[in-house]
Amino acid sequence: MASRSWPITWSTRPARRVVASGTTIVPSPNHPTSAIVAGVVETPVKQTPRVLIGGGVLGAAVVLAALNLRPAVTATGSVLDEMRESLGASATWASALTTAPGLCFAAAGLAAPWVAKRVGISASVAASLVLLTGGMILRVLDGPLVVLGGTLVATAGIALANVLIPVVVKESFTARIGLVTGLYTGALQAGGALGSAVTPALSGAFGGWREGLVSWAVLSGLALVVWLAVARTRPASGHGAGSPETTERSLLRNRLAWIVTIFFGLQACLAYIVMGWLPEVFIDAGLSRADAGLLVGLVSIIGLPVSLIVPPLAARQGSQSWWILALGVFGLTGVAGTMVAPSAAPVLWGILIGLGMSVFSLALTTIALRARTGGDTARLSGMAQGFGYLFAAAGPFVFGVLHDLTGGWTVPFLMLLVIVAVQMVFGFLAGRPRYV
Repeated sequence: MASRSWPITWSTRPARRVVASGTTIVPSPNHPTSAIVAGVVETPVKQTPRVLIGGGVLGAAVVLAALNLRPAVTATGSVLDEMRESLGASATWASALTTAPGLCFAAAGLAAPWVAKRVGISASVAASLVLLTGGMILRVLDGPLVVLGGTLVATAGIALANVLIPVVVKESFTARIGLVTGLYTGALQAGGALGSAVTPALSGAFGGWREGLVSWAVLSGLALVVWLAVARTRPASGHGAGSPETTERSLLRNRLAWIVTIFFGLQACLAYIVMGWLPEVFIDAGLSRADAGLLVGLVSIIGLPVSLIVPPLAARQGSQSWWILALGVFGLTGVAGTMVAPSAAPVLWGILIGLGMSVFSLALTTIALRARTGGDTARLSGMAQGFGYLFAAAGPFVFGVLHDLTGGWTVPFLMLLVIVAVQMVFGFLAGRPRYV
């Protein structure tokens, strides 16, 4: 018997499926319905999952959790100079601190379906918030190695939640995937912007970078409490959302799964390069450091309204390809403009690049829409985010190497144009209405 875990609960009684006409079908006792739970079933099972229908309270828990999945990373960059000075840390340590999250996203993302298989979706998401909160507390307690270790713990928690929350959306908000994904993505982006914008003020108000960073543990602790409360109190719905009979299967030989993975990795690579290098590009073009920072903030903020509006509209259609292509055109134009004339219209280029990066919300939407079941969603999410973030982590490094070798920005930006163009191709293919 599988362990009881929200949002999936198990029943040994034969399942009842309600079809659109309202007819209730009761399977024969000799042919009980089975379904997959978050990618964790290896063989057909006798138990039938009953999935919670998502409501306002569950939606709020998802959004609050999402709000906490970026500050642990973005807050560090905003006080990195102060941290290095206080700890006497080297530039190599700083590079490791900023590179580690991407690698951890990849490793923990690939492990997420395995974790969910052992302990269930609800417990896995709760564990991710425990790791996030504990890691943020741990990293302010001692020296450079402890800071690095705590950051790894926190980002491991983030990676688990990155993969598994889309499964909750798929299973509990089947009719509202686009809307809830938009809210989830908007909360992710808002949290990232708040982490970089507010942490310096928190550090100044509370006495230093340690106090500023650990302040975010309060918010993640609140998200954990809310998640546990929702998991404890929400009753199970009698509506099933799994396939009648499913076995675990690897997606490594699935063509569509690789298309989605490459699409996700390319858009993440664009985001990593932009957030890591765009300020330097604008500073070299003659902008002040403050103005360059504001432009990067604009790039982040511009995606919020897009994330709230576009995914619900795109999810209502059979294909999301043209939406993905349209956002890609914005990004391509912004990157080209920045390469050719960065100081001519930096605000316009920032807006266009921000619109292009908003394709992240559609990348998450396609993960949910290209899978039939919660199990397939978990495996596709783990594969796309695991391999995708691993690929994306190399982007800023290669961009920097090209800049060092050529002494300018043209060749690195040509690479970036290729990344965006190929992303548009794979995004168009990923947006077509098919299933892994």
